[in-house]
Amino acid sequence: MSESKPRDNPYLAHLPPSQRGVGTGSKEITKDPLFGFLPRKVKGDQVRKAMDGDVNPFTKQPHSGQYKKILETRKKLPVFAQMDEFLKIFSENQIIVMVGETGSGKTTQIPQFVAYSDLPHTKGKMVACTQPRRVAAMSVAKRVADEMDVQLGRHVGYSIRFEDMTEAGTTFLKYMTDGMLLREAMNDPSLERYSTIILDEAHERTLATDILMGLLKGIAKKRKDLKIIIMSATLDALKFQKYFSLRSDATAPLFKVPGRTHPVEVFYTQEPEPDYVEAAIRTVLMIHRAEDPGDILLFLTGEEEIEDACRKIKLEADDLLNQDPSSVGPLSCIPLYSSLPPQQQQRIFDAAPPPITKDGPPGRKVVVSTNIAETSLTIDGIVYVVDPGFSKQKVYNPRIRVESLLVSPISKASAQQRAGRAGRTRPGKCFRLYTEKDFMKELEEQTHPEILRSNLSNTVLELMKLGIKDLVSFDYVDAPAPETLMRALELLNYLAALDDDGNITPLGGIMAEFPLDPQLAKLLIVSPEFKCSNELLTITAMMSVPNVWLRPNNQRREADAAKAALTVPDGDHLTLLNVYNQYVLNKHDKNWCWTNYLSQRALQQADNVRAQLQRTMERFDIDLISLSDEKKLFVNIRQALVCGFFMQVAHKEGEKGNYLTVKDNQASQPSLISVVALHPSCGLDTQPEWVIFNEFVLTTRPYIRTVSEVKAEWLIEFAANYFDLSTFPDGETKRALQRAWNKRAGRGDKKSSKGSRQDGSDERLAKKRRTDGRD
Repeated sequence: MSESKPRDNPYLAHLPPSQRGVGTGSKEITKDPLFGFLPRKVKGDQVRKAMDGDVNPFTKQPHSGQYKKILETRKKLPVFAQMDEFLKIFSENQIIVMVGETGSGKTTQIPQFVAYSDLPHTKGKMVACTQPRRVAAMSVAKRVADEMDVQLGRHVGYSIRFEDMTEAGTTFLKYMTDGMLLREAMNDPSLERYSTIILDEAHERTLATDILMGLLKGIAKKRKDLKIIIMSATLDALKFQKYFSLRSDATAPLFKVPGRTHPVEVFYTQEPEPDYVEAAIRTVLMIHRAEDPGDILLFLTGEEEIEDACRKIKLEADDLLNQDPSSVGPLSCIPLYSSLPPQQQQRIFDAAPPPITKDGPPGRKVVVSTNIAETSLTIDGIVYVVDPGFSKQKVYNPRIRVESLLVSPISKASAQQRAGRAGRTRPGKCFRLYTEKDFMKELEEQTHPEILRSNLSNTVLELMKLGIKDLVSFDYVDAPAPETLMRALELLNYLAALDDDGNITPLGGIMAEFPLDPQLAKLLIVSPEFKCSNELLTITAMMSVPNVWLRPNNQRREADAAKAALTVPDGDHLTLLNVYNQYVLNKHDKNWCWTNYLSQRALQQADNVRAQLQRTMERFDIDLISLSDEKKLFVNIRQALVCGFFMQVAHKEGEKGNYLTVKDNQASQPSLISVVALHPSCGLDTQPEWVIFNEFVLTTRPYIRTVSEVKAEWLIEFAANYFDLSTFPDGETKRALQRAWNKRAGRGDKKSSKGSRQDGSDERLAKKRRTDGRD
């Protein structure tokens, strides 16, 4: 008899047994862990009972052996003790502002509490939790999947740019980067797929988080069923409570979670350190030699610096161990930065190495990380923090229209966060590699919101696609500078993504669908006109991943020779194409990458990005074509690059190898011209008169990087509006352009401009898309 009874469906647990199609016997009812749960009226006792049960409430399978161990750890988190209070405030309010110190458990636990209260799977909806960084989205999703005893990518998943680890119809808890949720909003302006949206790490004030706050505030007024939680470690809570008040007389409620921090002793240097990386390595080794057991967290600014420091620390520590194994234990050094693959990111949670002999000194773990370990990830066992006081920050110069990652001093708020990492498990120490005077007088109170120092062209295009045309009166938390907005509108207008009235064009609509900068999106869309769309797809993918070249300190000559063998003298873009093609010809061979000093990880990533972009191109019927004549193909590629990057052009001045960047130089503002040089890594074998560039790098002097040779005729053929001579001050650049215009006028109008054909193709593509939409 029992075999013929239908099984309980956990997804219908909130319904009475008669509607679930199961028997009403008491035995049947008690089997279902979610029986009696009413969405958004759930009490803490019910959740704890379901968690303590033997059956997983979401999969209906028995719990694994690991589940109970992890649950015991979770119960020790400060936020777990406040479950009842949270569920009450969640039931009663549409928007909550939540402040919890790093390590309180908010990022992993609150979304789970919401899943129990909201029961999104019963409504075919999801709970979204946004993170500013890819690493955090991936590693937190993996941790939560383990805590909920489900498979990552099924009930709990993550979505980051170029990688979607979710399953349609099954995933109900989704961690994602804030940029991905913003992209989803373009095609679903009300975000109907979500019942609750959690914006985590709001204090980081990333560009996407700021725009999302404005959008969600608007959506909340229309969708009363959507609940929103703003979570942060340190936050000007009152500012956010006021911002999210949907009525003028009330502020959004504040929910506070205490952290579990022990006292942290802070040390400063007597004098400023001339080389913070050397000082950091010295301090780590000093701690290893002289301080009690406990792991070390060192903050550095980027991948190259981190890998270099890890190598040096490991060498020095091994020397120490060989010299005196009785007084120092073994040391493991683990890097952490965003482009690391997920498996390697998980190494930061490994235990410290065991002592070499039974009674020998214990081992120690050193994690060398970017500011991702400041708030996004919590690593247990850290007792010592080394803080050089720097991080890489995005800085946008609207004058030369180029965004750079510059090493900049951190804010006081960041310094406090870093110090707090040392007091998680027991009293700790923080070694600041700067003076107390500098801390007090030189550091800003808070990090500037990214919206105030970013290129907004992508954001403006996304907002336009969302139907928000009045960018000035959009409800920003902090409004961006008018000049930055104007530059973004101007760029999009030159790229034909916006018309002269500021409305999005059909071409702009397609550009917005690509998860790329508008210039790169435009390149891909026009590439069939130049019969090189396969090649530009590859180049775009290679420009969307970290640097593919490896240049170890002790093998620089060999690395440079290997690079020279793969270099195409006409330009770095063609070199990137050649590297990828050789990688594919060599069947993605790891040893080939190693021999040629190439990062296999970056090339694998480029392969993945290329496949995803290809799917987007196929969706919009953008043909994938190539030319068999290599010489003509290479010229066409460089011409197509002009269609996207005509605003990032430099002209050679004089014989010293100096270049002037060319922009819409109003005669009234000749100071808008910048003198730059080609970066030493540039592969051009000559110094051509005209180049386009992708990056502006400021080291010992201003450099341009990822450079290709172009011709003046191409500039005026494919970007005639931009290279209008009346907008240029007198000088070498204007005279060179004048010669090109004269040459073109001399040729007459025998040949129709390829630029006009290109515009026609933009329209044809967009028209085709609209027709497909009607079908």
